[in-house]
Amino acid sequence: MTPQDSGAIRPVARYWREAALIAICVAMLAAFITREPIKQSVAYHAFADHRALLGIPNLQDVASNLAFLVIGLAGIVLWTRRRAEGIAISWLILFIAVAVVFAGSGYYHWAPDNDSLLWDRLPMTVGFMALFVGLISEHASERAERFLLAPALAVGVASALWWHFTDDLRFYFWVQYTPLVCIPFVLAVYPPRYTHRSALLYALGLYVLAKFAEAWDGQIFALTENLVSGHTLKHLLAAGAVLAILVMLWRREPVVEPRSSTHS
Repeated sequence: MTPQDSGAIRPVARYWREAALIAICVAMLAAFITREPIKQSVAYHAFADHRALLGIPNLQDVASNLAFLVIGLAGIVLWTRRRAEGIAISWLILFIAVAVVFAGSGYYHWAPDNDSLLWDRLPMTVGFMALFVGLISEHASERAERFLLAPALAVGVASALWWHFTDDLRFYFWVQYTPLVCIPFVLAVYPPRYTHRSALLYALGLYVLAKFAEAWDGQIFALTENLVSGHTLKHLLAAGAVLAILVMLWRREPVVEPRSSTHS
């Protein structure tokens, strides 16, 4: 191998992590689009807890969305205080989306059907994409946010609209799950720029628990003797996942690399 050949290989090898991230995204997209279309089950809207109070139907499923509003607003306030430190704008978009989930999910649970579900999923897809770009910009390249954020948000919104007009959830599921799969990969292969990155794993774990709670809606409702349903618990766990990210951004500090010792 000539020196010119080795010099050409080094720049390529330098970006192996970015190439692996792209491969993960493409592989997950292929895994979804190569299967049959995934239709929205009508049974999804049949939640376990139908109790109403003061004229509010499905009270706990509606009211539990307040957690998203509180944490979203807290995140917006934190971002405005940290923006002088160069905090990625993707985190601001994430917290705005979470705050809007309060309205979208509350509207959906007031009268659950496919039409109202769209307004629940639209801000969620924006949040997923903002999380993804935030991870990339703070680990791979700060410049990536400038080029990725707007297209990623457009892809997120398009995935919800695609489901709404075609009744096909494959694209939406890809937008939802790809950022979550990328979290452990990013933490494993990229060196930290800030402390408290482990909070991202707590966030991932809480969101996984939220999806289990969603799937076991009725069973949890029966197990707790009608105290709380799985879907209400899902809202609280998902809000807890965002809270973990909020705490990470609040407490973190830049990682100071140790200076290499020199000997004369």
